[in-house]
Order: sequence, then C-alpha cells, then structure tokens
Amino acid sequence: MTTDTPLRGKVALVAGATRGAGRAIAVQLGAAGATVYVTGRTTRDCVSEVGRATETIEGTAELVTGAGGEGIAVPTDHLDADQVRTLVARIEREQDRLDVLVNDLWGGDHLLEWHTKMWDTELDRGLRLLELGVRSHIITSSVALPLLVRRPGGILFEITDGTPEYNRRFRENFYYDLAKNAPIRMAFTLGHDLKDLGCTAVCVTPGFLRSEQMLDAFGVREENWRDAIAREPHFAVAESPVYVARGIAAVAADPGRARWNGQTLSSGQLAREYGFTDADGSRPDAWGYFLDVVHGGKNAPVDDYR
Repeated sequence: MTTDTPLRGKVALVAGATRGAGRAIAVQLGAAGATVYVTGRTTRDCVSEVGRATETIEGTAELVTGAGGEGIAVPTDHLDADQVRTLVARIEREQDRLDVLVNDLWGGDHLLEWHTKMWDTELDRGLRLLELGVRSHIITSSVALPLLVRRPGGILFEITDGTPEYNRRFRENFYYDLAKNAPIRMAFTLGHDLKDLGCTAVCVTPGFLRSEQMLDAFGVREENWRDAIAREPHFAVAESPVYVARGIAAVAADPGRARWNGQTLSSGQLAREYGFTDADGSRPDAWGYFLDVVHGGKNAPVDDYR
C-alpha cells in the first residue's frame, strides 16, 4: 500500500454501480487500489427497467480495472435476498473479507411523478419506488454486514439525495421524500450497531449531479454541460459524479473515518475537509447554494458556490 493506493488489499462492494455516482465511486475506489465488486441489473445481455442499455456493470468493472484496481462485475438484483446471499458468499469465498460497502441502489427516476398528491399516485408505483430506494438497501446491509464486521475498520456508505438540513423541506413527492430520507436514518442507526465492532456507517449525498441520465435529459454531454444553464440556471452549480466519488474514496482511506460515524456528509463538505476538487478543478457546494440562494433569498452569484 502506498499513498497513491491507500486501499490496496481492501475489498469493496458497490451495490448499484451501473451508472452515475455508483459507477464513479467504484472507479475511484479502484484508483485507490481496491478490489471492487460492482453490481446492478443492467448487463451487456440484459437491461433493467431503467432502460439504459449503454451503461452496464461490465463497463464499470473495466473502468475500475483501468483505473488501477480490480473490477469484478456480478449481476445482482438487490431486491432478491437469495441473489445478494450468493453475491456475498462469492466475495467471502474469493476474498475472505469485505472492507467497504456502498449502498448506491436506486433506479426509481422513471417512476417519479413530481407535484402529484400521494393519494393521486398509483400505489404500486409508489411502493416500487420504496422497494428500489429503501428495501434494496436493507436487504444488502442485512446480508453483507456480517462479512464486513469480521474485521475492525469496515465502513458502510449509504448514498442519498440531500443533506439532513435540506431534506427538512418537502422533496416534492411523498415517496421520493421517504426514499431519500431513509438512508440518512439508516446510517445513523447502523452507526450505533457498528460502533462497538470498530466499524463505521456514513451517509453521503452528491449535489446537483451531472449523471448520464441528467445530461441526456438536458440534451448535453459532459464536455458541453454548461449549455444547459440557459434552460436551467441552477444547473450552473452542478457537479460531475467524480466529485462525490472522490469524497467516498477519501473517507474510506482515512484512518480517522470513525469520527464521521452516523453522520450525513455532502460532496462539497468532504471536498473542503479532504482538499479535493471536481474533475474540472472546481469545488461546488450545491446544497449551500440551494439553501442560501434558491430558497433563502440571498443575493449571491453562483460562482460563490463553486
């Protein structure tokens, strides 16, 4: 292990690593030297209900290996407990350890109906969203944490959307609000369960994420993402998935990571703490911008939050 590869010899599972933050997190853990099991439902042979065939777990695994780690793609539906048990048994058999667990499971954007009353939302649609964003996390933690806690120092990352302060606001949809507040409480409560075993649970949120799906929605690519600001001015504070991924890798490699136990951290907060930047050299603070300017009425340019 060197300062360039502080996670060499460590084993990570990134659940939900097909695209977006999950893919970037897997790659950054690989760049730090980790062996990374990347899971999801979209493979080169099968596409999930999200319907994006261009992003696959095999593609993510190749990026992990290309970054200097070892990427291992394992097709897994994390709502199927038996599939998760098979996955964890394989990690135990092949590695005999699990040091980092990242619950980045979601895939519910296609189900969202913004500005719709709870009782006007089709019940099965809302419950499916909670399955994808909450139940999948619970299943994965229940099955994988017994392997992680065998060694002190293991860490669980819950990934969500929004800081506790921001999420005091209504998140515009009953089911989305529940789904994105749940990981905050999961990290808090699991932090209590893990503390006595020398392990840590942390929730981390990106800001306004320039995921592949978001870029497509605005009709831009990462190279020209600023063209979307004319359509959505708040997109000026957007961040690439690399930003939150660098934060996850920094916490995972931090010998003092236990100080974050039970907390929820943002990518901007972690950037200030650990001194990294987004891929373009900026340091966005999207949640600060939304609280101060968008909802707080502060007269400040977006550049103050980059």
